[in-house]
Amino acid sequence: MKKFKVLLAVSLLAIGCLTALIASINEKKEEQKIINSVPQVERWQTKNEEFKKFYPRQYDSWKKTKESDDIDDMLKEYPELVVLWAGYGFAKDYNAPRGHFYAIEDNRNTLRTGAPVDGKTGPMPTACWTCKSPDVPRIMNEQGDLEYFTGKWAKYGSDIINPIGCVDCHNPKTMELQVNRKYLDDGLKAAGLTPLADATHQEMRTMVCAQCHVEYYFKKTDNGKGGKAAVVTLPWAEGTTVDDMERYYDNIDFKDWTHKISKTPMLKTQHPGYEMYLTGAHGKNNVSCADCHMPYKREGGVKYTDHNIGNPLENMENTCMTCHRVSEKSLLATIAEKKKRKTELHKKSMVQIAAAHLEAGKAWEVGATEAEMAPVLKDIRHAQWRWDYAVASHPAFFHAPEETLRVLGTALEKAGNARIKLAKILAKYGAADYVAPSIDSKEKAQEIIGLPFDKLVEDKKKFKNGLLIEWKKEAEKKGVYNPESTKGVEDKTSYN
Repeated sequence: MKKFKVLLAVSLLAIGCLTALIASINEKKEEQKIINSVPQVERWQTKNEEFKKFYPRQYDSWKKTKESDDIDDMLKEYPELVVLWAGYGFAKDYNAPRGHFYAIEDNRNTLRTGAPVDGKTGPMPTACWTCKSPDVPRIMNEQGDLEYFTGKWAKYGSDIINPIGCVDCHNPKTMELQVNRKYLDDGLKAAGLTPLADATHQEMRTMVCAQCHVEYYFKKTDNGKGGKAAVVTLPWAEGTTVDDMERYYDNIDFKDWTHKISKTPMLKTQHPGYEMYLTGAHGKNNVSCADCHMPYKREGGVKYTDHNIGNPLENMENTCMTCHRVSEKSLLATIAEKKKRKTELHKKSMVQIAAAHLEAGKAWEVGATEAEMAPVLKDIRHAQWRWDYAVASHPAFFHAPEETLRVLGTALEKAGNARIKLAKILAKYGAADYVAPSIDSKEKAQEIIGLPFDKLVEDKKKFKNGLLIEWKKEAEKKGVYNPESTKGVEDKTSYN
């Protein structure tokens, strides 16, 4: 009898466990069915939290980009940067990129966007919002590209409010991957590459990233209303390598700014991650950006894409190790070695270019002519373009280590050539003993270039305590902003 009771109890327990397992499987199947279906979300719904009810795992993983919130002041770490960018916004403020969650916060907080007092003031054009928010393609769709690209950055302060998210990469009516910024397709066609209409799903897992992680410039374009639009344009008509784009810019005589000290017509590289990726092993083998930065995850019976876009080395089991047949330790050691080599050349190039700018400034001061300085300025322009190209495409040492070292090597060579020519010019005008001042701190460098840093900070704080608060209130009234979405976000900057 006792044995029967034990068997009965065990049987009931087994039945209970089996029932629970079946229920769990059915629940997961139902959840996967919901994920695979396409809920009807408004086409231009840009509030990312609205997608949580349909895609909770994707949303929760995206929100983890909030954890990448450290402020790394690059000007403090590399004060030569201030001299390299004299006369340009990056000399005011430049931090290492944070998580996508902070795209809007960082754009509003940076000293580069200035301290506008209304929708028509400030140093930057509307194009500076372009890669920061899904509200941008919404406005492009509503108003047209030329209208969007016309005017000052402050024009859309109460309209561009939600950080990089769902609608940047998806059509919410189908949830298919979709590039919502037209200039990428224009660039692909100009370069003779596969247009978006013919791209495979695997290629689209890179293209949605390439709409922002590329080199671009603001092309002055007639807006049809008697004004000029600063249109984001990819300089790929000559090709997508650093040499191709350098030639393109030289052929159209383009400059981002004139250097305050050396008077060089400068190029500011943006972030050519895609172009560098094309030259490396991953790009050549069609390993997509998402394969490494947004790997698939599985929870129970549910498979989904991890939207915590970040460093693949922090999740190697699901990224690197799905392809590489070596130990994590060995792979990390190889990567560290590649980074060390890049950093060595990066620092050497930066020091040489900064010295060239200062020596060129002295040459002008002692009477050098434009004819004498022309070849010098060309070397400086090309040296800094190449140095910046290798550095601004942030993980280039990982994506394309050989190309990164080649580009930095040519940057160092051209900077050296500039300094040799400058030595001869300085000697001719009796300034052979000139020694460029040391650049040992961010503050010292900003003093050398005459940057009124304290005034910039003071003005920025007035903007944040005034117009910025009005923007948020207006955005909430328009229904494009939910204050709860940024509740508790620290207002971190490098100048507080």
